[in-house]
Amino acid sequence: MKILIAVFILTLNAPFSFCQNNKPAAKDNSKPFVLGVIEEIQSVELAEKRILNIYLPEGYNKNDTATYPVIYLLDGSADEDFIHVVGLIQFNTFSWINRVPKSIVVGISNKDRRRDFTFPTTVEADKKKSPSTGHSDKFIAFIEKELQPFIEKKYKANTSKTIIGQSLGGLLATEILFTKPSMFNKYIIISPSLWWDNGSLLKHSPEILKENFLSQTDIYIGVGKEGLAPTDIPHVMEVEANILAEKIQHTKSKNVAVYFDYLPQEDHATITHQAIFNALRILYPVNNK
Repeated sequence: MKILIAVFILTLNAPFSFCQNNKPAAKDNSKPFVLGVIEEIQSVELAEKRILNIYLPEGYNKNDTATYPVIYLLDGSADEDFIHVVGLIQFNTFSWINRVPKSIVVGISNKDRRRDFTFPTTVEADKKKSPSTGHSDKFIAFIEKELQPFIEKKYKANTSKTIIGQSLGGLLATEILFTKPSMFNKYIIISPSLWWDNGSLLKHSPEILKENFLSQTDIYIGVGKEGLAPTDIPHVMEVEANILAEKIQHTKSKNVAVYFDYLPQEDHATITHQAIFNALRILYPVNNK
């Protein structure tokens, strides 16, 4: 009899339990946090597709007449420097700070940075260590002939163009400054790997040193306490960054300005964020926008 009563009670409770377990789930109102736009561009120069991460400033409207400076960021993948650099740009454009004009940031994601950021080397050890190196000419052509026209056609860009590069990216930015300086108005060069090819880039006599160089060009060079480069022949990164700055300081052009920034509390791994913050403060002493 007790068994029958227990079965009867369980039978009565079953529908109630079933109803409880089938309550509609609470509505999930969460939404993605969107930081920017991802573009994919097919490059003829590089014979491959490249990913771009693009930040558009607050208030960007494709239907109004406003145009914006463009900041081209090397090492611009989401898991590299894109997110923290965008944060710096956004912070410095807040209305209560207003240090930097609202800008578009174009992060160029990497595929093979040693291939893209280095020119050919005569150092056999570097050739063996990284056989794909030495094709910066193609990457520079990609930026000049494909990337910049793509951005200027699709987005509301004005004529102000900045490049940011650190380490091998700083080497590439320096190569562009020395060989095609008018590609950018502002150069933020951080911890440049000038040791590449036994420091050969420092031996160049670039156009920016000549009196008849007419393009207004502002250059920030930042370096931390970094010590010896990864080479058989000793190269001290702080020394070579300083040599680069001094070389540019001897320009005869009135349109070139260079700023050297030594950050002794930073090293090669930590310098990028602080150096870019400093660069924005130095390169934009007064925001007249």
